[in-house]
Amino acid sequence: MRPNSQLSGILHVLLHMAEHDGPVTSEALAAMMQTNPVVIRRIMAGLRDSGYVRSEKGHGGGWTLACDLAAVTLRDVYDSLGRPSLFAIGHRSDNPDCLVEQAVNAALDTSIQAAETLLLSRLGAITLAALSADFHDRLERRKRPRKGDICHAG
Repeated sequence: MRPNSQLSGILHVLLHMAEHDGPVTSEALAAMMQTNPVVIRRIMAGLRDSGYVRSEKGHGGGWTLACDLAAVTLRDVYDSLGRPSLFAIGHRSDNPDCLVEQAVNAALDTSIQAAETLLLSRLGAITLAALSADFHDRLERRKRPRKGDICHAG
C-alpha cells in the first residue's frame, strides 16, 4: 500500500508559500507536489475554510498565507485535510463471531489508538514557524546554498 503523503506535501507547499513574495498559482503549487491543479485547489479550499490561506482571482492572483505561522500546528493542518487515516494497519472483520478475530482486533485497536493519540499530540506541538525555522537553520549551515535547497520556489 502506498503511503499517504498529502500532509507532508501540503506542509511543503505552505513553507514554500511562506518564502514566496506574493500569491502562488495552483499550477505552480501543483508542480511542487507533482499533482494536478484541481487537486491543489481542493486541498487548499480546506485550508482556506480554516483561515490558513486565502485565494485571489484574476491576473496576478493565486494562494497566499492568511495566518501567523507560529499559531498553526501540524495538527491544525492535518485536521484541515479532513483527518486522513494515519496508519495503513487495519484488522480483519471477515468473521466477527470468531473469538480469535475479536482478541486480535481488540489488541490492534488498542495499540493503534495509543499510537494515533501520541502522534496527534506530537503534531500539535510543532508549529509551521518551527518548521520554517528548521529550514532556515539548515540553509544557514550550508556554506554555499546549492540548487535544490529551496527545491521548488521561484
